[in-house]
Amino acid sequence: KPVILSMGGSLGAVKINNALRAALPSLLKDFQVVHLCGKGNLDESLTGTKGYKQFEYVNEPLKDIFAAADVIISRAGSNSISEFLALKKPCLLIPLSTNASRGDQILNAESFEKQGFARVLKEENIENLETEIRELYKNKDKYIKAMEKSNAANGVNRIIEEIEKAALGRKE
Repeated sequence: KPVILSMGGSLGAVKINNALRAALPSLLKDFQVVHLCGKGNLDESLTGTKGYKQFEYVNEPLKDIFAAADVIISRAGSNSISEFLALKKPCLLIPLSTNASRGDQILNAESFEKQGFARVLKEENIENLETEIRELYKNKDKYIKAMEKSNAANGVNRIIEEIEKAALGRKE
């Protein structure tokens, strides 16, 4: 089954955690779910649920979890979304509201949505989480194609190109 990775930052995201867990019975029919739920946010009643694995936090295994994920549910912090773009992982972004943040996550999410890299779900509409996940997965190839066309997707190559252009333009 395809893999959904849900992550809410180092402290987790209670609203996302609760909505995802409420949708699990239906989602697990079609997906496997890896849930990074944040410190102190494990739900012991779900331990051993087939197709569902929860962690408070992961460090080294995160690269393997990213590799296994078909789609990602996440907040919209700049570091995280830059990783998703570099890895070409379709994502459903649920930014912190302006009540809980400076609003930068909203701007990040809107930018990714406008460029075709992600779907955005406002936290106040969290009850639509399952529908949004299914739409994201159904259209994942569209998001991957948009990310493949992005110049921002591979910053290292862009920097090397610029260095080479500058080096070739010099007369010695």
